[in-house]
Amino acid sequence: MLGFLDRYTDYTYALLRIVAGFLFIFHGAQKLFGFPGGAPEGIPDFIIYIAGPIELVGGILIMIGLFTREAAFLSAGLMAAAYFMAHATSALFPILNRGELAIMFCFVYLYIACTGSGIWSIDSMREGSSVDSGEGDSA
Repeated sequence: MLGFLDRYTDYTYALLRIVAGFLFIFHGAQKLFGFPGGAPEGIPDFIIYIAGPIELVGGILIMIGLFTREAAFLSAGLMAAAYFMAHATSALFPILNRGELAIMFCFVYLYIACTGSGIWSIDSMREGSSVDSGEGDSA
């Protein structure tokens, strides 16, 4: 019924990667530089200095599509750790422990790590193709 959307798959995937990376940048910038909205309070220093750079640099790399698989895999792991360290300890359900965003980022980045950079990325330009088809795929 919605087969007409098939032609937009590559574009919507690229937009997902770009927007997810763009949003992640601000989590790192807020931890490291207090922008936007000031530095978050009550966060231990080790989280600021570990998570902040991963979020900032990982978000940039994912957004521009450079070392996309590696950055997304590391970011997915960070978000899984964040969920279990900061959210899962306070309540069972994500809606109650406010961990939905960490879970969503985790699985979006896991998908990006498995799928690759796609179109509109530096990785695809470096490879001389328009789509990162993934490792081990035969064309």
